[in-house]
Amino acid sequence: MQQFVLVFASQPQQNAFETHLFQTPVKTLEKETAMEMPLRTVKTNIVQSIRAFRVPDLQEAAKSLGHHFLYANLAQAQSKQDVLDMIAKAFTFPAQASKNFDSLYDGMTDPLHKSGPQPGFILVLEHIPAHAKFDKEAREQLLDIFREAADYWSDRKVPFRCFYSFSVARAPSAEKPAIEGMEGLEEGEKMPTDKLVDVSPMALRMSSPFNAGYWLTAA
Repeated sequence: MQQFVLVFASQPQQNAFETHLFQTPVKTLEKETAMEMPLRTVKTNIVQSIRAFRVPDLQEAAKSLGHHFLYANLAQAQSKQDVLDMIAKAFTFPAQASKNFDSLYDGMTDPLHKSGPQPGFILVLEHIPAHAKFDKEAREQLLDIFREAADYWSDRKVPFRCFYSFSVARAPSAEKPAIEGMEGLEEGEKMPTDKLVDVSPMALRMSSPFNAGYWLTAA
């Protein structure tokens, strides 16, 4: 009489990703994917015009990714010092970070890096002034500081995305849509953004959940 031996193949073990995939409800995965969608086509370390992005969507994406979210509305800034002061205050940086552009760069780099591992950053600079007291050169210097910060964190494998818009106040005259505050623009100079943004008293104001003071104290 012949004997038969039954051999049962053991089930391969699931890795952590597969376990998460099978245990996570479909609706939750769809929600996570939707939150990350705004940044799927954006490099991890970049400074770019905000364009079609919405600030609340960027904030939600930061929350989903576990990144710090920093927001500054510069609509009321009238000078370079105003810009520095408003950014330092909105980002909860110490007072010395508002002394000049180099101090601002320092506040976004070494002290935070030395304070401990950072998950990533999403920053929004909304309504950067575009007038004679904050001209093209000043605007480029400001953005260069953030570009250098993006490179700094890129070298350390930490995402750093900065989105910005320029603020242009429009005159109420219907006959000639003259734009106030454009004295600082050279003739033929194009605004380095895809669209002009109206300054509105209803502009979104959002406090940053990122507390630089906490991280700097921990350094």
